[in-house]
Amino acid sequence: MATPSQHDLRKDFRALLDSHQCHYTASTFDPMSARIAADLGYEVGILGGSVVSLQVLAAPDFALITLSEFTEQATRVGRVARLPIIADADHGYGNALNVIRTVTELERAGVAALTIEDTLLPPKYGRKTTDLVPLEEAVCKIEAALEARIDPAMAIFARTNAAQLNVDDTIARVKAYQAVGADGICMVGIRDFVHLEAISAHLSIPLMLVAYDNPALSDRARLAENGVRIVVNGHAAYFAAIKATYDCLREQRGIAEGTLNASELATRYSTLEENRDWARRFMDVHE
Repeated sequence: MATPSQHDLRKDFRALLDSHQCHYTASTFDPMSARIAADLGYEVGILGGSVVSLQVLAAPDFALITLSEFTEQATRVGRVARLPIIADADHGYGNALNVIRTVTELERAGVAALTIEDTLLPPKYGRKTTDLVPLEEAVCKIEAALEARIDPAMAIFARTNAAQLNVDDTIARVKAYQAVGADGICMVGIRDFVHLEAISAHLSIPLMLVAYDNPALSDRARLAENGVRIVVNGHAAYFAAIKATYDCLREQRGIAEGTLNASELATRYSTLEENRDWARRFMDVHE
């Protein structure tokens, strides 16, 4: 069966957004996982920035992956994909001009949609957590993304972190992104349906939630009623692949069964402590 064209897959994704249903993503981190997801009937896949960092660099999600490295992986996935792929484009790899470059490269890679978040990445010197960029700057980045797009069928979602803001500030941000033409809003940090409904009541464009299997957001029908069309529940398939690789190689080596779970294995082999040590030495404020 021939691989669908990029434009056709983007039209398929637009049809998902226009539906009245909520769809869960498959974690599609390489060409094989994209083919498996399509064969199993998934409607949409997600290429996560954190997963690409692990897959390409064996590095944690510290904004170390570059645009070219991320685009190369997106191109490999897009070359064989038979389902729409959403790219987690982080903060667009810089300012508004970098966002233009990001959209150009990922559109050529064949993604059906991408998210641009309003997080200040990489974190500032001396900061333990990431901040959000000013609203005016975030709006300009979304406007730049829309300007850079060639195929109007490719969807651009503006992403924000609802856990870092109070409800009123979250509403102000997402309404501003909607007003400049974002095709949808992606939110992380939604606690429950009360939290969601307080925000979704102000929006008329599709929503995408990064929910991490939050049991308080498990009612798919209620999600759909609130305009949620896409839910990302993490990347369990990728971590299962790490675990399976470890167990296979361990058994072939004749090593007794280990006790580490998939997340612990990912931490061990992404040299997380080494990166944390560098962050403490070179990024943290010394008292």
